[in-house]
Amino acid sequence: MESFVHLRKGTTPRRIHADLDGLKDDELGRGGFTGRTANMYRRHDPTAYRAEGPLRPVDVLAGLLAPTDAVDPAGDPLLLFSNADCRIWLSRRSAEMPHYVRYVDGDLLCFVHTGSGKLETEFGPLDYRAGDWLYLPKATTWRQLPAAESTWLIIEATEEFRVPPAGPLGRHFPFDPSLVVIPEPVAIDDDGRDQYEVRLIHDGGPTTLYYQHNPMDVEGWRGDNFAFSFNIADYNVVTSESVHLPPTVHLFMQATGVYVMNFLPKPAETVPGTERTPWYHRNVDFDEIAFFHGGSLYGIPMPPGLISHAPQGVHHGAPEKARERSRRKFDDYERVDWEVIAIDTRHRLIASPEVLAADLGQHA
Repeated sequence: MESFVHLRKGTTPRRIHADLDGLKDDELGRGGFTGRTANMYRRHDPTAYRAEGPLRPVDVLAGLLAPTDAVDPAGDPLLLFSNADCRIWLSRRSAEMPHYVRYVDGDLLCFVHTGSGKLETEFGPLDYRAGDWLYLPKATTWRQLPAAESTWLIIEATEEFRVPPAGPLGRHFPFDPSLVVIPEPVAIDDDGRDQYEVRLIHDGGPTTLYYQHNPMDVEGWRGDNFAFSFNIADYNVVTSESVHLPPTVHLFMQATGVYVMNFLPKPAETVPGTERTPWYHRNVDFDEIAFFHGGSLYGIPMPPGLISHAPQGVHHGAPEKARERSRRKFDDYERVDWEVIAIDTRHRLIASPEVLAADLGQHA
């Protein structure tokens, strides 16, 4: 039961996430930082453990993983994690697809980590570049034509992706909808092939359809179900001077059991004593994926392409040395320059064998 009264027992700081005086701030929260919370103030770092068993945090570098589409134009993305609500894939394609694809189990939200190129879709062509989000409705037919090797993080949701409710901040948060890029239809002529392959990606598949005409033959479309792109440079970041805000304020898109967030450059908190790094937590209702796109955290470079999985109920957070440094360098940095894509899932994610084999072993 929620209450507007929050109790205090023992030694606690006056302000939330501030003035710790050597204690470690550990949040036990429900509902992904929106429900009931208990902030515990510990003597020791709660992430200083060695884990055995399936609920072990996993860290892998995208560059060490080997999706087949990285070496074979007819190859596929690599499955990283999955549950009943979503599947998360990694693609690293450099050659144009000789076939078309159609993901029939759910919507796609694709983040472009590196590279550039063009996407042919039934709605029309979409150019892409690093930092783009590409949204493709369920069962859309499309084909990727990279201009340079392109690393994508692909999130497939069983239910529809949708923009979160605007709430008290208004219609331009978390992003201004007028800044999305919506394709214009372009019907593509046949190129003389005897058949056009459309690969249906689905649970238990794939299935392949062979058309005698180019499936990109749409002359026009109308409605409110369409592909689009949006670049993180146009995302409106919510900030505070006096407290580090919870991840939920950076929500970008959501589906049933799946929440996607952008942690992007912003002014650092300025009130003395405020903890600038995310507090320790064990987000008990969600698994968390962090994909490091780039940037730095108070002068410490972020490892581009690092994929970190924190299972629900298991402590995680920046190491204590990084926290101590952010306090020591409080007056030296006015901004946080990180670029991290985060995915929270209601149900536990299962890591693929390829991910487990590439784990960096930081908690082993």
